Amino acid sequence: MLDATLKSQLKTYLERVTQPIEIVASLDDGAKSRELHDLLVEIASLSNLITLSADGSDARRPSFSLNRPGADISLRFAGIPMGHEFTSLVLALLQVGGHPSKASAEVIEQIQALEGEFIFETYFSLSCQNCPDVVQALNLMAVLNPNVRHVAIDGALFQEEVESRKVMAVPSIYLNGEVFGQGRMGLEEILGKIDTNAGSRQAEKINAKAAFDVLVVGGGPAGAAAAIYAARKGIRTGVAAERFGGQVLDTLAIENFISVQETEGPKLATALEEHVKQYDVDIMNLQRGEALIPATDGGLHEVRLAGGASLKAKTVILATGARWREMNVPGEQEYRARGVAYCPHCDGPLFKGKRVAVIGGGNSGVEAAIDLAGIVAQVTLIEFDSQLRADAVLQRKLHSLPNVKVITSALTTEVVGNGEKVTGLRYQDRTSEALHDLELEGIFVQIGLLPNTDWLKGTVELSPRGEIIVDAKGQTNVPGVFAAGDVTTVPYKQIVIAVGEGAKASLAAFDHLIRTSAPA
Repeated sequence: MLDATLKSQLKTYLERVTQPIEIVASLDDGAKSRELHDLLVEIASLSNLITLSADGSDARRPSFSLNRPGADISLRFAGIPMGHEFTSLVLALLQVGGHPSKASAEVIEQIQALEGEFIFETYFSLSCQNCPDVVQALNLMAVLNPNVRHVAIDGALFQEEVESRKVMAVPSIYLNGEVFGQGRMGLEEILGKIDTNAGSRQAEKINAKAAFDVLVVGGGPAGAAAAIYAARKGIRTGVAAERFGGQVLDTLAIENFISVQETEGPKLATALEEHVKQYDVDIMNLQRGEALIPATDGGLHEVRLAGGASLKAKTVILATGARWREMNVPGEQEYRARGVAYCPHCDGPLFKGKRVAVIGGGNSGVEAAIDLAGIVAQVTLIEFDSQLRADAVLQRKLHSLPNVKVITSALTTEVVGNGEKVTGLRYQDRTSEALHDLELEGIFVQIGLLPNTDWLKGTVELSPRGEIIVDAKGQTNVPGVFAAGDVTTVPYKQIVIAVGEGAKASLAAFDHLIRTSAPA
């Protein structure tokens, strides 16, 4: 299962284990159980503190639990946690084995103080880059608090269970048998949902903060670069981010970030946050901007947050990025996460052997169709224009696949379902205006991005597309308010461009500060 390099790396990690670990496997006679058994045998051979038994009685097979003798830890993997989930397995081994988490002391104390019974089940796919955040957060909670139990379930391996629960998107999280959430969720976000007083406590802390010289709203590449450049000037810098990393968290392969030959979105997002933390920056995560109140008479700008708190600053840098564009047709919202999906890497394995459509003929749409063709029975790519807009090399690959059909000059008009899940799609031929129906089980929407500027309407000047209009220095029409990244009118939405624009806006904000007042 593990090659020599990976086994050597894992052995090095397991040297940090200080407490004994019990692995108890529940297996059957199937090939996947044999595969899991071989993996667990290899892991147990790498540390004298790990023991393995195969006499587990769990109904999900193959699966295994991790425990520490004398401790009450309920942590289980149902499936074979390789792919993106191998890191989750390694972290679970370390934490069950006594190695401390990197979570803050405040968060750890909050987890340990949870009262009640919390039985979590997370459905993941091995190709999902969003799933590990959820799995790792809930695993840590299970290690730290005996009131929390968690099982991470490979949806592709337990298809009957997925279909009976109508799981059509990952990660899907259940708490005490009821749907708790879908999509990427970090540790603090999960705690915020189950610890009902967390939001008010956080709002109190934020309201008590002194004014910033530079307040960055957004934690993507542009926001991270802006924060670093501001902090290096020695001025008081804060970052309020709905989720640190932004759209990068939803990106799988990144091969055009100069000097980094290849990486993945979540890895780059983690690296950005760790770099920001090297400086004196006040990071306020899970904070979404709700209103911007520009300064008057040389006063302070105010940013009101969705949680009820507000922050004040001499200058503000808006770097709130963009989100997936929706089709805005009947049925889309009704069947969201019930057949309508936006991440082919995450949710594709749940549609194994089924028929799906991809909406959009740009690079992202064609790449999605190519990836899905290796999993599903049939892919139909639907493009509004008369021709695909993707790079030629991608189009050649797409047309070489036998289970892909391309329909151009087509307008999607409706998502069709049976009340529980997607059953089809209706589109109009833009040439003949005839309506056609496709029978399918999944629809993947890949039609670009929308800037996150709804909360700024009437405050800063926006383009007809809703982007923040900026000049060559990132300055908006409001003095002291700057913007950077995908949320602005700057062309070509690329990570490397967003980083440069964030740095530029920060330097411009500092220049504004020294021209108008001395830094605090």
